Amino acid sequence: MGKSVSGDEGHRFRVRLLHWFSTHGRDLPWRGTSNPYRILISETMLQQTQVNRIRATYSTFLRTFPSLRSLARARQRDVVVAWRGLGYNNRAVRLHRLAQTVCTIHGGKIPDTFDDLVALPGIGKYTANALLSLASGAHVPVVDVNVRRFLSRVFWTMRSTGVVRGEKEIWQLAATLLPRGKTDTWNQALMDVGATVCTARRPRCSQCPAAILCRSRTFMQRSTPPRPKHEPSLSGVPNRLYRGRIVEALRHRSRVHESELGMLIYQHYSRKNERWLHALLADLQRDGLISVQRNGSRRNSVVALV
Repeated sequence: MGKSVSGDEGHRFRVRLLHWFSTHGRDLPWRGTSNPYRILISETMLQQTQVNRIRATYSTFLRTFPSLRSLARARQRDVVVAWRGLGYNNRAVRLHRLAQTVCTIHGGKIPDTFDDLVALPGIGKYTANALLSLASGAHVPVVDVNVRRFLSRVFWTMRSTGVVRGEKEIWQLAATLLPRGKTDTWNQALMDVGATVCTARRPRCSQCPAAILCRSRTFMQRSTPPRPKHEPSLSGVPNRLYRGRIVEALRHRSRVHESELGMLIYQHYSRKNERWLHALLADLQRDGLISVQRNGSRRNSVVALV
């Protein structure tokens, strides 16, 4: 059974939030457009990357690849190079494959139905609904981690800043709260207040437009930050960062011998680290980011961006 919100409560919530957004909404370079390609680029960049890191790269990326067809025609290497600074480089690979898929299957036009969108590489429910809402004005909710946290706190009693309600019930609630005719503005308002006011660890309740309606405001205690997850590393540096260093090194050089690459990413690299480097390269190959050309021994292999 989904959360039940009275018509009056829902109305008050919408009025307060939309009024707040009209004054405090973020001025972002991808706002104010209904171009599905531009929205797709911004939404892909926003996955696991902070807004401030995206601002400059977004505009530069669009100058390099101004249309979906230009992105599809590009070499994957050039797309990965243009992705510099955003991290999680496999997103660039998926985006490139998505562009090629759309050109092959949909004639270069990003589809405007949910089923067709989620069938594309790298697109899930959130991105599909974001495209439908922001590009087409479709009457659909958009729930990211910020929206989920904000709605959990307002409409349920959260005893800790580290607790949120289940994803399914938040999507259901978000659908019931949608206003008629302002879906794109509404979804952006929810995301903005969740990202800038109702933050994960230090919510600014005194600045929240929904404070008077919030069930958690007087009960919620700040939780202890979770311990960092254990992940494979070398000398205290996670392997994912070494993966990023490999891609960064290959952005500047067309190809590098494996032994030289090891020294470029880890200053104390030696033969005892070869197995570790081989594993990193194998992961990057599986993600479709690099190619490794064997020349006799592994130590003499040549590595390049695909």
